[in-house]
Order: sequence, then C-alpha cells, then structure tokens
Amino acid sequence: MNTLKHMEAVFIVTAAMAVSASYLGGAIPEAQARPYGANPDAIATSGKVAVVTVTAKRLSLAEKAAPMLASR
Repeated sequence: MNTLKHMEAVFIVTAAMAVSASYLGGAIPEAQARPYGANPDAIATSGKVAVVTVTAKRLSLAEKAAPMLASR
C-alpha cells in the first residue's frame, strides 16, 4: 500500500535509471541490413498498372464455419 502512495516517485526514479543506463550503455550498433534495390518490373508507372495475383483455393461453407464452431 505504501508503494501506491509513492508511485510518482517510483516512476521518476525508474525513468531516471533507464535513461542513464541507455546513455551509459553505449551507442546502438549499425544495422546489418542489405541495401534494397527495387525490381523495375514491380514499379507502377503512368503507362503500366501494378497487378497483384493471389492464388488460393476458396473455402467451402463448411470450412468457413469450422473455426466458429470449434471456438464455441
């Protein structure tokens, strides 16, 4: 109960400790990501419309209802 009375002080002390730990912890290392080059075929321009093709089988009514029945 005493902790609840001093929650603001606990927050400030915790925030100060977190800030000082992050400052003293050193710099964040550089990312190891590779540079990305967009494929020219994937870029939509005014003369070319981007097309997305989704290939999947459609679910039957029984397959759609199965997850709902299982969750009950």
